[in-house]
Amino acid sequence: MTVSATSSSTTTTSSTSSSSDSRTTLSSTDFLKLLVSELQNQDPLNATSVTDFVNQMTSYANYTSQQSLNSSMTSLAGSFSSLVTLNSVNYIGHTVEAKTDTAVLSNGSATFGYSLSSAASNVSISIKDSSGSTVWTGTGTGNSGSNSITWDGKDSSGNQLTDGGQYTISVTATDSAGNSVLNYTTITGVVTGIDTSTSTPSLTVGGVPVSASNIIGVTS
Repeated sequence: MTVSATSSSTTTTSSTSSSSDSRTTLSSTDFLKLLVSELQNQDPLNATSVTDFVNQMTSYANYTSQQSLNSSMTSLAGSFSSLVTLNSVNYIGHTVEAKTDTAVLSNGSATFGYSLSSAASNVSISIKDSSGSTVWTGTGTGNSGSNSITWDGKDSSGNQLTDGGQYTISVTATDSAGNSVLNYTTITGVVTGIDTSTSTPSLTVGGVPVSASNIIGVTS
């Protein structure tokens, strides 16, 4: 009999512990039980004030409102992500201009662009390969606003580089006083797909992943 009683107690304790572990949030029923328990067990000579009860109920109301808000925001974020993905599909097959500095050499060339806040007196351009080595240097136009350069895929020695490699452009643009007037650099390419593996969907532009928010124009 003693063994049986001990086993039953152990099972009950284990079951209670398991039930406690499985519940990690406070429900409205739990809150009401705690409130009633507090009323039943308070010291009659030192009863909890009405103000304290009101504060407790207000705190719980705020808690449940926050939980509901968090759930709504999570749902909204999911819907927004789906909407961004749906809208991004419209870019597939179109040639776009996007804010970034890396392009893939295709058909022996790569098209870059850069925006200047005002006219530049000096514009120096360098292009590096994926290992960070500079393969080409030159100059560019210094018009206020958008400027572009189509690199022929040849290094500074005139050797034609192989298609498929990723190359990064670096632009230094200064005015007559030596102040930088560079806003940002861009690439131009055809959108061939969408990557939704991350929380922020990205477009594949000429073989390079680009956030949809960085698309600044559609050229064709």
